[in-house]
Amino acid sequence: MPEEQTRGRSVYGIAAIVFGVIGVAAAVLAALIWSGHRSEVTERSHQTEVLQTAAQWTGLLINLNKDSAAENLQQLRDGTVGQLNVEFDNTMAPFTSLVAKLDSKTVGQVESVSIETLHHQPGDAQGRPQEDPQPELASVAARTDTVLVVATSVNQNAGAQPTTVRWNLRLDVSDVDGKLLVSHLETIR
Repeated sequence: MPEEQTRGRSVYGIAAIVFGVIGVAAAVLAALIWSGHRSEVTERSHQTEVLQTAAQWTGLLINLNKDSAAENLQQLRDGTVGQLNVEFDNTMAPFTSLVAKLDSKTVGQVESVSIETLHHQPGDAQGRPQEDPQPELASVAARTDTVLVVATSVNQNAGAQPTTVRWNLRLDVSDVDGKLLVSHLETIR
């Protein structure tokens, strides 16, 4: 009889160990799933903020009027970093005076924004890595996302017929100390 009691206890002991291991594995799996979910939610939230930044910045760009050009251009400049910021400094005054001289009124709207993703290794045809076009951003930007923007505006200069302009833009939006700033602007044809 003592042998049967020992055997019975050992079967229950082994079963308890197996269920304990399964329980620990289930807890680890649940923690991994939760962590992955939180990471994905954080990434989606960041991408939403990037898209909003690109849309707002483009909205300022495509809605320039004689009366608001200086203010809009200043807000555009304040929303930039890197080489694009330097370029704004060089062109802001002449552009503001041109808009005033032409008595220009432009009304536009952003039609779509999307995050551009690459599904290949960056580099040239020989596989060499591309040079960073703005190495100064690497030290200040935590990350940079590329956004594609499609917009339409109607421009009316004094005494001229309205002109419709289609905007297809690629913007780089960089996270600099927690603030999202446009670091590159490219027109797509």
